[in-house]
Amino acid sequence: MKAVSVALLLLALLVSVHKTEKSFENHKEKNVSKQEALNESQLLTMQDTFSSQAEDLARRKKNEERGHQLYKMSNKILKHSKSKKEKEEAYQLLTEAADMGHLKAMEKLAAALLFGYHGPQNITAAVILYETLAEKGSHKGQTLQALGFMFSYGIGMEYNQAKALVYYTFGSLGGNLISQMILGYRYWVGINVPRNCEAALTNYRKVAYFIANKLEKNEEMPVEKVRLMEKSENLSSNNDFLDWDVHQYYKFLAERGDTQIQKAFYYFLKAAKAGNTHGMAFLGKMFLEGSVAVTQSNASAFKYFTMAAEKGNAVGLWGLGVLYFQGKGVPVNYTEAFKYFHIAAEKGLADAQFQLGVMYHSGSGVRKDYKLAFKYFYLASQNGQPIAVYYLAQMYAAGTGVFRSCQNAVELYRSVCELGSWSEKFLTAYFAYQDGNIDSSLIQYALLAEMGYEVAQSNSAFILESEQVKILSNDQMYPLALLLWNRAAAQGNAFARVKTGDYHFYGYGTKKDYVTAAIHYSLAVDHHIAQAMFNLAYMYEHGLGIPEDIHLAKRWYDLAAQTNPDASIPVFLARMKLEVKLLFSEMQLFKFTSSWKMSKLDTVLRPHWDLFALVVIVILLVLLIRNR
Repeated sequence: MKAVSVALLLLALLVSVHKTEKSFENHKEKNVSKQEALNESQLLTMQDTFSSQAEDLARRKKNEERGHQLYKMSNKILKHSKSKKEKEEAYQLLTEAADMGHLKAMEKLAAALLFGYHGPQNITAAVILYETLAEKGSHKGQTLQALGFMFSYGIGMEYNQAKALVYYTFGSLGGNLISQMILGYRYWVGINVPRNCEAALTNYRKVAYFIANKLEKNEEMPVEKVRLMEKSENLSSNNDFLDWDVHQYYKFLAERGDTQIQKAFYYFLKAAKAGNTHGMAFLGKMFLEGSVAVTQSNASAFKYFTMAAEKGNAVGLWGLGVLYFQGKGVPVNYTEAFKYFHIAAEKGLADAQFQLGVMYHSGSGVRKDYKLAFKYFYLASQNGQPIAVYYLAQMYAAGTGVFRSCQNAVELYRSVCELGSWSEKFLTAYFAYQDGNIDSSLIQYALLAEMGYEVAQSNSAFILESEQVKILSNDQMYPLALLLWNRAAAQGNAFARVKTGDYHFYGYGTKKDYVTAAIHYSLAVDHHIAQAMFNLAYMYEHGLGIPEDIHLAKRWYDLAAQTNPDASIPVFLARMKLEVKLLFSEMQLFKFTSSWKMSKLDTVLRPHWDLFALVVIVILLVLLIRNR
C-alpha cells in the first residue's frame, strides 16, 4: 500500500511539473510575441523619425540653396541698380532670403533696417535679427560689431559701455575690421579702457593692411566729409576726391558699373590726338590697368606712355618706369625703371616718389637704403599718396630706418584706415540728412563717430542737439551730444571745444560747471576763436568760474572783435554795458544815505541787470542815430 501511495504521489508530482513547464513555455511564447511586436513598433517609429529627419534635411538644404540664389540676385541688382524701384525689389529678395535662414542675407537686411537703407528704418526688427544671428554664432560678420554699437549709444538697447566693449572685442577677434578700428580708437584715446598705444597699434595695423591692399588695386576711393554745421548746400566739385586724378575717378565709377568710363576713354583719346600729354598719359594708364571699356594692353600702354614721356609728362615717365619695373610688355629692367621714376619724382609726381621709396626699401635694382626709402615715402605722403603713408607707418612701427615711434605709427595707420569703403557712409548720411531722414543720417554718422572720425562726431552731436531725433529719448540726447562734442574737441576741433564749454556753462547734459566751461573756452582761444574770446570775457566780467577782472574782460572783448569782424557789434554792446557798470560803480550820486549804495541798486536790479544796461545802451544809440 505504501508503495502504491508513493507511486501515486510521484505521478501527481510529475503531472504538476509538466503543467508548470507547459505554463512557463506558454508564458515565454507570449513574452516573445510581445517583444517581437514591441521591436517591430520601435523599428517603425525609428523609420518614421529617420524619414522625417531626411525630409527636413532635404527641405532645409533646398531652402539654403534657394536663399543663396535670392541673396546673389539681390546683390547683383543692388550693384547695378540706379532707380529706387530696383533697390526696393532687391531688398524684397533679400528679405525672402533672410526668411529662409540665409545668414549673410540676415546680416545685410539687419543693416538695412538699422541704417534705413532704401526703406523705413526699424530698429526693433534690426535688434531681433542681430540677436538671432548672434545666437547662431555669426561672429565673423558685422553682427557683434552692430550689437556693440547699439549698446554704446543706447539705440534699441540699454546704454551699456561695458557690453559694447565685450561685443567689439569678440567682433575684433572674429576678424571684423570695423570692430578692430573701433577698438584701435578706444585704446588710442582711452574710452572705457586704459590708454594703450601698443593695443591701438595692433588693431589699426590689421585694418591698415587690408586697406593698403585695396588701395594698391585702386579699389578704395576717398570721400569728401561735409560738416553739417557749415550748412554746405552742395558737395564741392573740385576737391571731392582730394589729389586722386581724373582717371582714378572714372575707374572708380566703372567698377560700380558706371558707363562714364567710356566717356573718359573717348575724352582722353580725343585729347591725345590733339597732342595733349595728359590725354596720352591717362590713355596709357587705362590700357595698363584695363577696365570694362578698355581691354588691357601692355603694348598700347607702352605706346601712349612713350608719347607722353617724350614730351616731358610726369605720368608718362612714371608709366614707363612701371612697365620696366614689372616687366609688362618689356623685359624687367630696374635701371631703366629707376631712371624714369627719378625724373618723374623730380617733377613732383607722388606715385613716382612712392616707387623710388619701394625700390630703396626692397633693394630692387639699387642698394637697400631705408633712410632714402623713408625720404621718398615721406615726400609721396605729403603729395597725397596714401600707400606711402602705410609704408611710413610700417617703418615707424618696426623702427626701420627711423627711431621707433608707436604714436607716429598709430597716427599714420589711422589715416590709412579712414580711407576704407565704410567712409562712403559720409555721402549716404549727408544725403539722408538733406532728404530729411534725420534718424538714418544720425545712425550712419554715429557709427563713423564710434570709429574715430572727428567730422562724424561733430555731425552726430549737431544732429542730436537739433532735437529732431526720434530713435532716442530726450534725456539721452544732450548727454550723448556732449560726449561727442568732447571727443571731437579732443581731436583738435576748436568749434567743438566751444560747444563743450557751452554745455558746461548752461548745464546741458551735465551739471553747470563754470570752472570747466572756462577751461574749455581757454583752450579754444588758442585756436583764435572769437566766440571763445567773447565768452571768456563775459566770465571775467562777472567772475563766473574765474576771478572777476574787468580789465581782462575788456582785453578779451577787444581781441574777439579783432579776430572776427562779425563780432564787432556784440563786442560794442558788451563794452558799452561794461563801461556803464564801471561808471555806476565809481559814481557817488546814489550815496544819499549810508545804506543807499551800489549794493542796493544791485539788489533791486540783479535779476535783470544785463537787460537793463542793454536797453539803456540801445536807447542811447537810437537817439544818437536820429540826431545825426
